[in-house]
Amino acid sequence: MERRDWSIKALEELIYIDSLDDEQRAAGLERWVGKYLDDSEITDFDLPTDKLLQLEELFYKNINFLKAHREEKRLELIKINDLKKFLDH
Repeated sequence: MERRDWSIKALEELIYIDSLDDEQRAAGLERWVGKYLDDSEITDFDLPTDKLLQLEELFYKNINFLKAHREEKRLELIKINDLKKFLDH
């Protein structure tokens, strides 16, 4: 039962994190992964099938979000560096 409670709490937190704006969502996902996946694996979740499918969907949706978020930040950094170069000259 303890593992089931842990799994339900993890899913509820992921649902909440998914509703946040981009910056908070990225930070929340980082904390979520540290809390639920650093010492465990995705196969450790004990959920009914429908909840497991919901977790899977959110998990992969947020992986794609983080990839896009990282790319946005990379492009912002390039723009900032270009601006710094322009202002230095």
